[in-house]
Amino acid sequence: MSMPPIDPKLDLVLERVVDVSPRLVWRAWTEPQHLMPWFCPRPWSTVECRIDLRPGGEFYTKMRSPDGVDMDGGAGCYLEVVPERRLVWTSALGPGYRPLAGQPEELLFTAYILIEPQGEGTKYTAIAMHPDEEGAKRHEEMGFHGGWSTALDQLVEYAKQKLG
Repeated sequence: MSMPPIDPKLDLVLERVVDVSPRLVWRAWTEPQHLMPWFCPRPWSTVECRIDLRPGGEFYTKMRSPDGVDMDGGAGCYLEVVPERRLVWTSALGPGYRPLAGQPEELLFTAYILIEPQGEGTKYTAIAMHPDEEGAKRHEEMGFHGGWSTALDQLVEYAKQKLG
């Protein structure tokens, strides 16, 4: 499966091999009831999720901090959906490819989740592409690598316990 061209100044990449099948990784990413238990690093939780799994469809999450404060993950738009192989969405567009009115402090990015069979497991690649170096730096400082890696650990744990 081809990766998009990566610009190290603009893009953040997490790549690992995990010991759950592509089918289970896909289900964990595409079914709201299976995404909510693992999507954000504990002790945060995902309290709302909407998935309209088609190009132009909505990807939405709401997270809750340990002290009970809700954080709107915002509405995103799927750009590409290839079952058990590839999910691409952007925070720059809403459902139906409708441009979102952005605030200067908003984090705009396009995310790729690449899922490839690797033996009995999955080669998992998450890419966050940003429009500028400032956005990439801010996302990295917000904890992209640690947060997305922890969430992936939680996905694997959940998939083995609940989906496997």
